[in-house]
Amino acid sequence: MNSKPINVKPAKMCYEHIGGKLGQLLAITFAEKGWIAKKNPADKHFYITEIGLTEFGKLGIDLSEIKLEDF
Repeated sequence: MNSKPINVKPAKMCYEHIGGKLGQLLAITFAEKGWIAKKNPADKHFYITEIGLTEFGKLGIDLSEIKLEDF
């Protein structure tokens, strides 16, 4: 018998990105903390701020894997 853990929440992947509600919540939180920002509110893409570089580094995230063409 397969039993699913009761409090498990989905974390969807969309191609190579975190999608779904988790991805949305992460983006909102990172923007609120100032870790990511948009040059213009109408822009589709965010950029990583100086604060973000520091804070993502503290989490052990290797940002050197992000290339300029990813933007």
